[in-house]
Amino acid sequence: MAHNMVKKERVGGSSRKYQREQSQTETVMPVYTQPQDLVSPFGQLGLDISDSDLRETAYEILVGACRSTGGKPLTYISQSEKTDRAPAATLMASPSLQRSLTSTAASRMRVSEQTDSRIRRALLRVAAGQLGRRMETMVLPLEFLQQFKASDFPNQQQEFEAWQRRNLKILEAGLLLHPCVPLDKTDSAPKRLRMIIQSSLEKPIETGKNSESMQALRSVVMSLACRSLDGSVSDTCHWADGYPLNLKLYQMLLESCFDVNEETSVIEEVDEVLELMKKTWPILGINQMLHNLCFLWILFHRFVTTGEVESDLLLASNNLLVEVEKDARTTVDSVYSKILSSTLSSIMGWAEKRLLSYRDIFDSDNIESMQNVVSLGVLSAKILVEDISHNYHKKRKDTDVARDRVDSYIRSSLRKAFVQKLEKLKSSQRSSKSKKNNIPLLAILAQDISELAFSEKAVYSPVLKGWHPLAAGVSVATLHSCYGNELKQFVASVSELTPDALQVLKAADKLEKDLVQIAVEDAVNSDDGGKSVIREMPPYEAEAVIVTLVKDWIKTRVDRLKEWIDRNLQLEVWDPQANKEHFAPSAIEVLRIIDDTLEAFFLLPIPMHSVLVPDLMKALDRCLQHYVSKIKSGCGSRSSFVPTLPPMTRCSTGSKFGVFKKKDKSHLTQRKSQVGNTNGDSLFGVPQLCVRISTLQLIRLELGVFKKRIVAHLGNPESDIADRLGKMFELSESACIEGILQLCEATAYKVVFHELTHVLWDGLYMGEVSTSRIEPFLQELEQYLEVISTTVHDRVRTRVITDVMKASFDCFLLVLLAGGPSRAFTLQDSVIIEEDFKFLTDLFWSNGDGLPSEIIDKFSKVVKNVLPLYHTDTESLIEQFKHVTLENLGSSAKSRLPLPPTSGQWNPNEPNTLLRVLCYRDDEAAAKFLKKTYNLPKKL
Repeated sequence: MAHNMVKKERVGGSSRKYQREQSQTETVMPVYTQPQDLVSPFGQLGLDISDSDLRETAYEILVGACRSTGGKPLTYISQSEKTDRAPAATLMASPSLQRSLTSTAASRMRVSEQTDSRIRRALLRVAAGQLGRRMETMVLPLEFLQQFKASDFPNQQQEFEAWQRRNLKILEAGLLLHPCVPLDKTDSAPKRLRMIIQSSLEKPIETGKNSESMQALRSVVMSLACRSLDGSVSDTCHWADGYPLNLKLYQMLLESCFDVNEETSVIEEVDEVLELMKKTWPILGINQMLHNLCFLWILFHRFVTTGEVESDLLLASNNLLVEVEKDARTTVDSVYSKILSSTLSSIMGWAEKRLLSYRDIFDSDNIESMQNVVSLGVLSAKILVEDISHNYHKKRKDTDVARDRVDSYIRSSLRKAFVQKLEKLKSSQRSSKSKKNNIPLLAILAQDISELAFSEKAVYSPVLKGWHPLAAGVSVATLHSCYGNELKQFVASVSELTPDALQVLKAADKLEKDLVQIAVEDAVNSDDGGKSVIREMPPYEAEAVIVTLVKDWIKTRVDRLKEWIDRNLQLEVWDPQANKEHFAPSAIEVLRIIDDTLEAFFLLPIPMHSVLVPDLMKALDRCLQHYVSKIKSGCGSRSSFVPTLPPMTRCSTGSKFGVFKKKDKSHLTQRKSQVGNTNGDSLFGVPQLCVRISTLQLIRLELGVFKKRIVAHLGNPESDIADRLGKMFELSESACIEGILQLCEATAYKVVFHELTHVLWDGLYMGEVSTSRIEPFLQELEQYLEVISTTVHDRVRTRVITDVMKASFDCFLLVLLAGGPSRAFTLQDSVIIEEDFKFLTDLFWSNGDGLPSEIIDKFSKVVKNVLPLYHTDTESLIEQFKHVTLENLGSSAKSRLPLPPTSGQWNPNEPNTLLRVLCYRDDEAAAKFLKKTYNLPKKL
């Protein structure tokens, strides 16, 4: 039976016990004093009749029905609780007990002893006059009207009239407004009954067995009550079995199961009272299904109207709803289905109002009540969809109603919880006066949502998982979506990397990891492994946003640095006196900016320094490369200072002094025109070039410092990142090395071929060799070497001086081999030349304080190899020239010797070198050979 499912426990407990337990436990529902969201499913009678009148009529039916016996006993308690009690049917065999139970019902239904006595007296009279008639063949209100007159209500005329009106209203409700058998429009009986009832409002009907008015009333009432659907006259009277009158009356009976003094407790005799009520079923048109449905509503309604504190009432409602579900599967009764739909819709509406925001209603203390509410709401929805909906089996066979409803509860509740958290934070932020330690709202929200998700998983998801296998997953997916919407708006508003932006994105990333972890753990045993939930959680890509912002941050910093370089290099004068280290102030500032940028980068509170540091290094590398290129730009090179070699000529024998007096200076003019582009600009003087070289060396050294600092910050980066770090500052380091080499060479050739041209290229061995020796050059060169030594960084000083030495050696050879027609050398001059070259090398050796001897030997080798040609006799030189020319150029001995090209690679075995020695040999044999062989002129 339905009631075997209902547990008594606290529902049947005493008031004192309830009050005592209430003070000891917090597992109770919040109190709702006015259940405004609870609508009766039984509809309205459309008649002005009070609950008190309905209760009295219901009691009359109960007492009248108890005169009959039979039927299966109804029980309220579970089978396990009946072991120590006698069967209800056995108990009901005692008339005295039956009288006692009806009296109990009277007190519960607030029927006075006087009224109870009058009802029983009337029934005795009816029974005496109609022996053998069953109660369902009578119309009780009609019988009662006939049995009593106004005199039966001594001194209570008003009571009599009210009593009469009540019975007439019941007849109106049962026969006219809500008849079990629909009225026939052609039948005049309904109209006559309405007239009688209407006239009774002006003047009470004269009752009594033999009154005419009573006989008229009986005639019309019985004609209406004894109708049947097939048009025949029925033995059974239908006056209280029409919907919703029957359910209203039965509701009044069922409510008598509750203790008057303790509204949440049922009476001890509930099983016996329910058995009595079953006797009213034939009169009221009630069956087991309607009883289950009506009693379900009574239990549920009592739970709500008494403040939702008695969880056993809710549990009893749940148990009874299981029985109702079974009934719904088997019935085809349209009236029942209508009542069922209305009842369940009302219950589901109440339940879902709480479940769609369950976090506002339930917590860890009253979570057991939530389980009953979910069960009530879900099962109601399931019955409505699966057992009542006509379209369900056609269209929604694959729908899991319970899962869908719980899914909607979770999503709705978590959305509301999210909004509440967000609004609370916004309100708190607006009202907060202190701005210190002001954490961004979304960062705080991320932490709050993470806590919300874990509390959901711990408290609510275990309950909801009974209906939805991915309850926790759905909850975190909902929170993920809600926070994602806020995060998307935030990211759209972020244009640069700020501490707030980083804080929010890191918090979002942590939140996402927490939510995904919960979803994955929740889906371990699910059919799809949680893929459906994970698909609902598109990544925030917070790390990707951070990466983008950091790259923008890097670009902004580097762009500013490049602009600074371009702007300040225009103002840089490369002054050696700017600082004691002889570095360019702009370089010091550039390196400081880079150092600050690196420090700021590693102070960024991001988790991916090792991933992004190559991007930063690449950008800074290009920026430094740009600076280095600016340093060496316009400084010239070796070719900028070395003059173009003049055409070869032959010496005019015996006219040496004349030549000195009238020397051709056309080649000097040509040289000056070439170097003029680099002369006259103070930015490119020798001291300034030395500052540039020192600056490049400083940058190169600082690159190593930067590398060590970066590695220290990163610790042990992954192998691929370590490989990329190995190429840190690759471009700028290469540019520094290349720049140092270029500037060292440019400085050296500028000193020798430009600054000292007047004493070397334009002065050495001009005219008489013995009177134009190398000493003036050495004196002035020594001054430049002093400038270089005091200005250039010690790490590259040797390199610069070595290049000056190379340039000096090159120029010395050019004077000997391409000095123009103003120079000529005899065999005797070779001693002076070798001695001068010895003075030159000694300057750089400086008694061991200068360049290492091996370096001097290395670069002086070419000169030393050529010098022996100057003390070789002319005939030997001519023969040697002919031999190497034929050997190298492949010409036959009979043909004219080809003119060997100038290679610049001076060598005693190289034809052009030998030819040039002959060109500057001051004797007749050489001049004749050059005239005959190549017809070289004496002058340009």
